[in-house]
Amino acid sequence: MRNKRNVVAMDQTDIALLNRLQADARITNVALAESAHLSPAPCLRRVRDLETSGVIRGYVTLLDPEAVGLDISMFIQVSLEKQVGSALRVFEETIDSYPEVMECYLMTGDSDYLLRVVAPDLKALQSFIVDRLARIPHVSNIRSSMTLKQVKYKTALPIELA
Repeated sequence: MRNKRNVVAMDQTDIALLNRLQADARITNVALAESAHLSPAPCLRRVRDLETSGVIRGYVTLLDPEAVGLDISMFIQVSLEKQVGSALRVFEETIDSYPEVMECYLMTGDSDYLLRVVAPDLKALQSFIVDRLARIPHVSNIRSSMTLKQVKYKTALPIELA
């Protein structure tokens, strides 16, 4: 089911199922089958195959950060003293343990990592940066940018482009 680029081969029915699931992961199998013009059993089989192959990694509920008191969202660029295996591993393992870090990317360019962090207020954010992030071994530089407004946010991948 995977090709030479390690991409799972999918037909238009698989793409239709995935697009519908990305829009509403709580859809019933019967409704999903109807939307893809399948009967329920083949639909369920295809979804299970997509789960088994790793195309579907899981199902989540998306929360409104402000509704749960996480009003601050910030992007933080972090540079390390050296980009060596042990320093990268220590940083990544430490970051993985911080619940306020929503995303972390190893980057090219001016910084080594880009983080997206949420916090309830500026005091909590300051504490995170000063007391935790800056104390990770090998961190040499931290630059942060606070978001003013979320212009676009989506979780659905444009699988038609692949």
